[in-house]
Amino acid sequence: MNGENKTGASRYDPNFTQNVINAMGPKTSPRMREVMTSLIKHLHDFAREIDLTVDEWAEGVQLLNWAGQMSNDRRNEGQLVCDVVGLETLVDEITYKKAAEAADLATQSAILGPFFQTDHTIRKKGDSISANTPEDAEVVYLYGQVTDATTKKPLANASVDVWQASTNGLYEQQDEKQPKSNLCGKFYTDENGEYGFYCLRPTPYPIPYDGPAGKLLQLLDRHPYRPAHIHFIVLAEGFKPITTQIFDKDSKYLDDDSVFAVKDSLIVEFVPRKSDEKAKKELRYDIKMAPLSSKGESGEALVTTGMGRGF
Repeated sequence: MNGENKTGASRYDPNFTQNVINAMGPKTSPRMREVMTSLIKHLHDFAREIDLTVDEWAEGVQLLNWAGQMSNDRRNEGQLVCDVVGLETLVDEITYKKAAEAADLATQSAILGPFFQTDHTIRKKGDSISANTPEDAEVVYLYGQVTDATTKKPLANASVDVWQASTNGLYEQQDEKQPKSNLCGKFYTDENGEYGFYCLRPTPYPIPYDGPAGKLLQLLDRHPYRPAHIHFIVLAEGFKPITTQIFDKDSKYLDDDSVFAVKDSLIVEFVPRKSDEKAKKELRYDIKMAPLSSKGESGEALVTTGMGRGF
């Protein structure tokens, strides 16, 4: 085994890792101590297991530096690197494990991704989020009801944030040709818990391929494509927030999402819409929210603050 000599004993200082852990001072918070102790152990064990070389370590550091240098208010490359190795999806599963175990109760979550913006324009029910619809786009009407997952009662005044990429695969903040606040918006449900808006039928697109995340995909012989999807963040007072995505059942890459975010319960089907000149297809998507179970739970969405949020 790597890291061991012929007798099976470690070739490396058996006390080194514990010495690093013991260097933490008494003012370290309990949670920080727990997290860093585990992280240091796993990192050191990983390096010993594969006999990590200085050159390989340096390349890894360069990749992390590159991710930081590329990140700005339009793009979070560090988050994208986490996405392509499945880390954000795993953390999402861990964070919302109760919802995942009771998928029939509350709407399942999905990753936020690197292109969410917090300043979405507030729109009215029935508005369109598309300011300049591309010629190759298909306009659809998306509507539904937000309800209490336990009582089935509608939730009035719940906020519904939505955002999507255009048919060229770019979000508004990535594309200078798109007007500000294009293909995104914040809606509030009416007294019946209902929301509705016109948008584009989503299309598959590649995640940015010109940075460390793309380089990593190339090294792993993987494609960069995501299936067609639309993002949601739903908030209601007294209820657990929902950050999720919905995926078109007719899309490619449902079984091979480059960021591993697809869940069966989030796959939807657009159907013909009658008597509407604006849209030939529609989707009803109802959202079920679980009540906060204790005062200690937060009703705020887990949105990364800082550079380039959502994807």
